[in-house]
Amino acid sequence: MFKRIYLEITNVCNLNCSFCPGTERTPRFLSPAEFRILAEKLRPHTRYLYLHVMGEPLLHPALEKLLTIVSDLGFRVCLTTNGTLLTERLETLLSAPCLHKVSVSLHSFEGNDRRDDLTAYVASVLDFCRRAAERGVICALRLWNEGGQNTRNGEIEAVLSQHFGVDIPALPRDGNGNRKLGDNLYLESAEKFDWPDPAAPDRHTQFCHALRQQIAVLCDGTVVPCCLDGQGRIPLGNLFEQELEEILASPRAEAMRRGFAARQPTEELCRRCGYAVRFNR
Repeated sequence: MFKRIYLEITNVCNLNCSFCPGTERTPRFLSPAEFRILAEKLRPHTRYLYLHVMGEPLLHPALEKLLTIVSDLGFRVCLTTNGTLLTERLETLLSAPCLHKVSVSLHSFEGNDRRDDLTAYVASVLDFCRRAAERGVICALRLWNEGGQNTRNGEIEAVLSQHFGVDIPALPRDGNGNRKLGDNLYLESAEKFDWPDPAAPDRHTQFCHALRQQIAVLCDGTVVPCCLDGQGRIPLGNLFEQELEEILASPRAEAMRRGFAARQPTEELCRRCGYAVRFNR
């Protein structure tokens, strides 16, 4: 059993954030029939399904059907979104009994150098989050860009302070740097990280939770070790063509698990991951 599995329903996005590497893969949306095939194969291996790797999941034209499928299968669903389509998708999301958590990347406002109104953007996000939180859905507002060159976190926190009537920067943080804004509503902060890149310098990464706590499935069925392999550079197999047990038992997957256990990653890409360095001793 995995703590979570990422199932990418589309690799298409409506924004072009500077902090996101994007993907060179062919643009694709999983059909409901394809989605059911993959979801049924994943069901014995996790309770929590994350409907993203790359792309904006709320762009999917059949999102309501996909959420019905995962509800029928008994999954708990988590979504990460840039927040621009929350108003449009509000009823679809709030009516889905499977919805467990929605994470909104507020830093996407900065990443696109957007010209629309920050106050209006935050207000629309908070409108959704307050309604969802009342229904028991966990909502996380993300500022995962601390230390970035063009951070607008101060502006965003000022707008949040106005909405909540408190000094957001002064709120206490938990051990992960997160601040509680209300029941089921959190502000998550983290340093900007560099995505794994074969052209990056060796970062001497020692460990990762890939293939231990998580795996990811791209929208063409390719199984990869983690949610940061958005280019599919470490393909372990294809879930349309194989069972997950066979893929996880492959020599490459076994070698990766042994390598992480020994704190000596076998994959060149893993050693060049700017996120996994946080797991070094």
